Amino acid sequence: MRNLNPKIFALRLTALLILAVFAACSMFGCNYSRMRDDEAVEAYNDEFPKMPKKSIPVDGGIWIEREADPVSLVNPLPQTGEITGMGAERYKFYCVQCHGPRADGHGTVGQSFAPLPANLKEALVQNQSDGELFYKIRFGYKRHPALFSTMSNEETWALIRYIRTLAGRS
Repeated sequence: MRNLNPKIFALRLTALLILAVFAACSMFGCNYSRMRDDEAVEAYNDEFPKMPKKSIPVDGGIWIEREADPVSLVNPLPQTGEITGMGAERYKFYCVQCHGPRADGHGTVGQSFAPLPANLKEALVQNQSDGELFYKIRFGYKRHPALFSTMSNEETWALIRYIRTLAGRS
């Protein structure tokens, strides 16, 4: 055998020992089979019962709204300052990013869309029934996201009351 420099030999031996320790830890340090017995993993192995198509919850649910004629939906909330204020607050939470602070479709996020989001003051929006607006807000329309899981029915109807005030219509 040829003579190795003692420093190089020590460095190689140290690297070999580190590699052996790492390999031992990798092989014996984690018991992956134990994870299969975890109840969080087992829950995904259970098969869910078959549900009938278009199942409707006993106390309502979005399917009742989804299958309703949008024109027939009537806003149950009165046009009061309190309701309009609630709608304005929801507008600031959910709508201003796209439709803008003046509801003209020039929001910060909306600027990246082509075409721009709807101007909520224009006749195209204002001439729609409350039910049509409710339906589009709740279930989405073209690029508008569906907000049925974000906003309650009451919040959506209040938002529509606020939208009506934007063009002076109540």
